Amino acid sequence: MTSDSPTLVALIGRPNVGKSTLFNRMTRSRNALVDPTPGVTRDRHYATVTWEGTSFLLVDTGGIADEDDTITGHIRTQAMRAIEEADLILFLMDGRQGLIPGDLEIVDLLRRTEKKVFFVVNKVDSPEQEALLLPPFYELGVETLWPLSADHGFGYRTLMAALAGELAGSEIRALPENTVRLAFLGRPNVGKSSMINAIIGQERMVVSDISGTTRDSVDTLLTRDRYSYLLIDTAGIRRKGKTRDKLEKFSILKALKALARCDIALVLIDAAEGITEQDTRVIGYTQEQGRALILLVNKWDLVRDDRKRQKLLLEEIRMATTFVPFAPVLRVSARTGHGIARIFPEIGRVHRQFHARFPTAALNRLLEAAVAHHEPPMYRGRRLKLFYTAQLGTAPPTFAVVASQPGGIHFSYQRYLTNRFREGLGLDRVPVRLLFKERSRKKKR
Repeated sequence: MTSDSPTLVALIGRPNVGKSTLFNRMTRSRNALVDPTPGVTRDRHYATVTWEGTSFLLVDTGGIADEDDTITGHIRTQAMRAIEEADLILFLMDGRQGLIPGDLEIVDLLRRTEKKVFFVVNKVDSPEQEALLLPPFYELGVETLWPLSADHGFGYRTLMAALAGELAGSEIRALPENTVRLAFLGRPNVGKSSMINAIIGQERMVVSDISGTTRDSVDTLLTRDRYSYLLIDTAGIRRKGKTRDKLEKFSILKALKALARCDIALVLIDAAEGITEQDTRVIGYTQEQGRALILLVNKWDLVRDDRKRQKLLLEEIRMATTFVPFAPVLRVSARTGHGIARIFPEIGRVHRQFHARFPTAALNRLLEAAVAHHEPPMYRGRRLKLFYTAQLGTAPPTFAVVASQPGGIHFSYQRYLTNRFREGLGLDRVPVRLLFKERSRKKKR
């Protein structure tokens, strides 16, 4: 585990042992579908979890079992990939059902890894049940068993405190100061590895026309002039209907994990195929995690002599990416080198905006001018008031606007203010976030 990579905690276990329920409790959500039917968690669910200052990326995996409760074939491969992928593993078993052969086979796999494993016995609702249900699991011979009720919370705080303590002691690997982290994302065979090769000028990646060559996220540290860049090559992200192969599903997870640790996401689009629904899905992932974004239209050499196709392609991209109008679009070719020289100057401009800070006085003048130009709407018979603003953070630039009734601010007015901030602050290349907060009222004595 390293400081530049988010710690990944994987929930594994047989179907119906409570993984999705625990995921929901840890993420304080109902994002994972909970259903007693085995196999209901078909796709991985992931979320960032923070517990008392410690954050990690949690993934809820599908149940590892076959119809006869043993793990064989691709199911075993799936289990191995989960173990390889995770930095720490939460292995759930069913306390009411007791130990069964499927559990023992998974434990056998876990014994081969040097990674920390928490052996959790779920569906234990009380100390009395702990005394009754835990003894059969001592057969595993593991150092510690963690009794838990994912549904009712018994044992949860104890487990989370131990988990946070384990993660806090992770090994730290330092990158050069102010390293810019770049994740190259896109569908399989769009040219991500070739693009990195073209950028660094040497064969560091395995380049192949076979989809799925890059299973893992691969890092390359590049020093250019006075700056350092971490180039993260990821596996191609397929659309859901084509992710039946378990390895491909873990490749998606790797790409999302890479996205979680980058500053700027460079999403490649195939000029020959045009922009697809899956491209926009990948772009959506970047915005879910608040990343800066550059779109690289790769294989431009294939449409170099077709002006009509070029115009149509760029218009298709513009129409499909209206939700990220700030993202620069560069026409490039990893094969010929066309447009490669423009990438780093654009990265520099985007990075500066992504980490920009502004004085509070200038922000309040900007807010005042925006309100004077277009007043806030009426809400419940009264004109909404915007009192002042301040910057909360960077990456992306985030601002708080204190208002009389934040809940009454219509989306259209929020968008208007965001655009005014974007224009007034010169943030034309990065996402901008405005958070509306209610002014605190002092209690009367």
